[in-house]
Parts: sequence; C-alpha cells; structure tokens
Amino acid sequence: MTTRFCASLLLAIALLSPHAGAAEPARPNIVVVLADDMGWGDSATYGHPLIKTPNLDKLAAQGVKFTQCYSAAGVCSPSRSAILTGRTPYRNGVWRHLSGNHEAHLRASEITYPTLLKKIGYETCHVGKWHLNSRPQFNTAKFPQPGDHGYDYWFATHNNASPSHKNPDNFVRNGEPVGQLNGYSAPIVAAEAARWLSKMRDKSKPFALSVWFHEPHSPIATDPRFAGLYDGHVNSKYMGNITQLDHALGMVMKALDAEGVTNNTLVIFTSDNGPVARFGGTTGGLRGGKRSDHEGGIRVPGVARWPGRIKPGTTSDVPVIGTDIFTTVLDITGIPLPTDRTIDGVSMVPAFAGKAVQRKVPLFWRTHVSQPNDRVAMRVDNWKIVGNETLTKFQLYEIQKDWKEQNDLAAKLPEKAEQMKKRLMEVWKAIESEGPDHWWKTDRQKPVRGGTLNY
Repeated sequence: MTTRFCASLLLAIALLSPHAGAAEPARPNIVVVLADDMGWGDSATYGHPLIKTPNLDKLAAQGVKFTQCYSAAGVCSPSRSAILTGRTPYRNGVWRHLSGNHEAHLRASEITYPTLLKKIGYETCHVGKWHLNSRPQFNTAKFPQPGDHGYDYWFATHNNASPSHKNPDNFVRNGEPVGQLNGYSAPIVAAEAARWLSKMRDKSKPFALSVWFHEPHSPIATDPRFAGLYDGHVNSKYMGNITQLDHALGMVMKALDAEGVTNNTLVIFTSDNGPVARFGGTTGGLRGGKRSDHEGGIRVPGVARWPGRIKPGTTSDVPVIGTDIFTTVLDITGIPLPTDRTIDGVSMVPAFAGKAVQRKVPLFWRTHVSQPNDRVAMRVDNWKIVGNETLTKFQLYEIQKDWKEQNDLAAKLPEKAEQMKKRLMEVWKAIESEGPDHWWKTDRQKPVRGGTLNY
C-alpha cells in the first residue's frame, strides 16, 4: 500500500466519523457578581413585596436560585477571601474585616482561582470593592494587590465607595488613582466591566470577571430615578439602592449578550454577608443580621446561570457556601485542586441540578464581631450548632425545619448536641493548626488600630 493511499484512507475514515470536524468545546467564561451587605430578603427574587429587582429575577428565571446559599462569614473581608481561595477565613488568614490598620491580608501564599485560571490561558479582571488588605496596605508595593492575586486588570476601591455611592473619588485602576467619578458606584463599576469586555480583553481567550459592587453598604447614596420608585416609603433610599444594584447587574448581563458570550458563561450572583437592619436591610425572617452566625448574618441570595448546563427557572435547596465558588470554577475548567493545603469548598455542579454535594469539611463559620453568644457555628446535613466565643455554651437547631432558629434543641437532644459539639471542636482544632498564628491566635481580641470600625 502506498503512503499516499494510506493517507487518503485515514482521511476518509476521519470524515465518516460522527465526531469529524467537531470543535473542542471552549472553556467556559466565569463571572462572579457580589453584592455588599445584601440580605436574603432584599429582593423580589427572594420574596420582598416591594423592592424591584427585574434583572436578578431574570437571572433566576434563566438559571437556578439557591434557597440555602451562605457566605463564608458574617462580615465582608473574610467572606471575600473564601470566595477566591476556597478556604474558610480563619484558615486563609483573613479572619477579620480589614478597615483600619491591621497586619492581616490575603497572603501571597494563598492560591486564588484567578491565578490558576491565568495559568491555563484565561484573561482576568476585577472591578469594584476589594477589601482584602487594610487601608494603609491598599495600592502599595509592600502587600499583595488584586494584580498579585491573578487579575490582569483591576479597577477597585480598598473598602467602601467614598464619600458615598454618589460621585466616588477613591477608585484605583491598575495602581493609578482615578480621581472623582461622576455617577453612582454600581453603574460605574458595571460600565467598567462592560468596557473591559468590549474593548480591552483579548477576545481569543476565555475570561474570568469579578464584579464586586458596593451597594447596599453604607454610606448609601441612591440615584433619584431609583429612589423615586419608592416615593413616600420610609425605606425608599435603601430599596432604591437595591434597584440601583440590580440595574448595574442588568448592565453586565447586557454586555455579555452584546459580546455574544452569554451561552458559554457561568454567572454567579451572591452577597458577602447578611444585611444591616438599621439601614433598611431585611433577612426575610431569618434570625440575626450582619456580623451574626445565625442565619440572618450568613444566609444570602445565590443565583447561578449557565445556559445549556443549568436548567432555567429551577430552585435548589442544597446548601452551598462562598468557598464553593473556588472549587466549582476549578471543576468546570479542568484544574486539579491544590493538594498542599486544605480546601473547604466543594463543587456546586451537582447542586445546580438540586443534587446533594459531598463535604469532607462541614459548613463552618466563626465571625469575630458577632454577639458573644453566636460567635461560631457549624452545619452538618440539617443540623446546625451555634456556640459562644469561649466555646462553652451551645445552641442546636434542626435548620431545615426551624430556619428562623426559634427552637433551641440542645437541652432536649443532649446526645445530638454533644455529637455536633465534638465535630465542631475537631473542625476548629484543624483550622487552628493551619491558620497563621501571629495574626489571629494571639491578636484576635485586639481593637483595630488607626481608624474607626467601618465594616
């Protein structure tokens, strides 16, 4: 048989193959949208009777809504660190909010999903709030910045928009202060995301985009066109601020459509922690609020859309948490999990379809600024234990039935309470053995230095 004949035969076989000419599926794009202090009950999507959130409603109609989505902490810096690393905050070192002057920060030794995505050819962008180092550390060469954690392009503030959401003056773009901007924070952030998507990224590469809004965190400022939707209501400013955030979410969704990438993009929307009631936030009936390890502080909105992979208009009751975002991103992009450290998160892919996930490490929270009696919590299946700061007094709830945490079962079910306490202490001991001693074991009771608490 001649060489030319063999080549022709192989070509004919290839053309007859049912998979002939089929292109390798493109790696999915990743967009993580994070609200700031948005409560579980702060949207029409989750049952608020007045607040208008048409874009979040649309996202849920096109994907899956989680009824039991959790942040990894009841306050923001820790929960953000968990999203990027897949590790519970006391393990990754960002155990507290970072608003004043404190040595804790997201260490260069932590592995973030944008860093791993870059290694396989992704282009990466972060827009919005950062809050993973203290104020004096932000935008300095001595500490890691967004660019050091895997972002090719970043447009960020250290913490809150200043002086408020209106005309903010504290944004930094790739290390260069921007100066005062005209408009309101969430639309400004969304516009920057849209500009990066349309004009700045390398369109031959898949991308990962983090959109971390400032709304509805204080100091709140709301565009009159959104506050005006609730004229006459005592809470019009806050409710309008949620609609302002929702409008910005819609801007990002339209930008994805305009770029023709919606069908190959996983979008996850959630919040960094629960709401602040005095500003108008609502938990939807959950106990507690921001800074609490009761459900109101840690159960947050969670919506995911991935056309062709997530069934539209579905609801999932499977508990998921912020640490799961890291593991999910690695799962769907084919990146192996790091083996040199504990990863607390699991892939949410089964939960997208309402199927249970398998956790080696239970859902765990420890929030340093909560009330003394709910400083730590753990959930295993439908059971949740809540403990005080000294780990000497505990509450027990069957959380699926008692989602408002009204019936403490610790005295009625002492064996179950003891079982949960034992497991919690095992988890906490493992975290203590891995966390950075010089930051939080000996220093977690010290006050913030160099400024007032603003978290």
